[in-house]
Amino acid sequence: MVNMAAAVRCLGRGTLPLTLCALATLPSLFPNQHQEHFCLGKTFSPSWVLIHHQKHSLSKMAYQTPLYPCSVYVQVPSRHFAAATKPAKKTKKGVKDKASDEKKDEIEKIKSYSFMEGEPEDDVYLKHLYPRRIYEVEKAIQLLKKFQTLDFTNPKQGVYLDLTLDMALGKKKKVEPFASVLRFPYPFVSETNKVAVFTGNASEIKIAEENGAAFAGGLNLIQKILDDEIQSDFYVAVPEIMPELNQLKKKLKKRFPKLTRNSIGRDIPKMLELFKTGHEIKVDEERENFLQTKIATLDMLSNQIAANLQAVISEVCKHRPLSLGPFVVRAFLRTSTSEGLLLKIKPLLPKEVETEEGNKEDA
Repeated sequence: MVNMAAAVRCLGRGTLPLTLCALATLPSLFPNQHQEHFCLGKTFSPSWVLIHHQKHSLSKMAYQTPLYPCSVYVQVPSRHFAAATKPAKKTKKGVKDKASDEKKDEIEKIKSYSFMEGEPEDDVYLKHLYPRRIYEVEKAIQLLKKFQTLDFTNPKQGVYLDLTLDMALGKKKKVEPFASVLRFPYPFVSETNKVAVFTGNASEIKIAEENGAAFAGGLNLIQKILDDEIQSDFYVAVPEIMPELNQLKKKLKKRFPKLTRNSIGRDIPKMLELFKTGHEIKVDEERENFLQTKIATLDMLSNQIAANLQAVISEVCKHRPLSLGPFVVRAFLRTSTSEGLLLKIKPLLPKEVETEEGNKEDA
């Protein structure tokens, strides 16, 4: 018989082979079993165990076996060192900045193209090889009419003017987004606007109604507007009723009567004439320096379109002192279906009036 106690001691020291891990079962615990023990589906006789144990004790290799029955555990030699890595080269700040500047210069060289001399000879050409063309107003209108003929688009489509403005006033100040009303020299809309007149005088109410006011009145008209009973395109008022209109500021917002918009005055017929047939222009509140408005239809005469364009620019330039320089930075003329044509803006801007002192100095 095999000395099972010795086998158990060997198992505790971890000197038994890996396949004998289940031989820790003592015969006293299993009296009905034969002198054979089973592990991993194989049988081992006691004599084989002793012989194999003797062979194993002579070898220099050592195995660690877990105490779980019928399991195999192989210990992989642990690695106590790491492969040395080359340290990253430290670069000075000046060298980094120099390298980044060189990269930027290379990118700018790639992006920048030298323009071709003269104008393109063909109608089809690469835009980046030629500077953007700037047109006189008359030439731009002719091209828009030509585009319509070639593209077979609507001959009565709208003509639009897109303006980019310089809203700066000085140190940390700028022109607030504005809205104003003007009368075109050549109107292109037949519909009239609804105008409400605020006045508490009965005779002025009668004058307003005779001159085409949609609504006229005092406190009763104010209450109807607050209750959303009536709405109007424009609102004008006489100076005496202005204190009572403060409650309408939030309601009317930019349509609230103001002196700068010529919507406060005593000449009711004149105000009605302006706002009934007037055209509103206003700066985009999101972009704050961009104004887009319709100025004509393409079937109008070229001189009529040019006159309406000039009227818009003259009205816009009233909202900033001329002494600060050009208010309009860029102007594009386009139709509903065409590209925008860049205009020569300098001839269209109003000139600053010379003062008497300046004239004396020149003399």
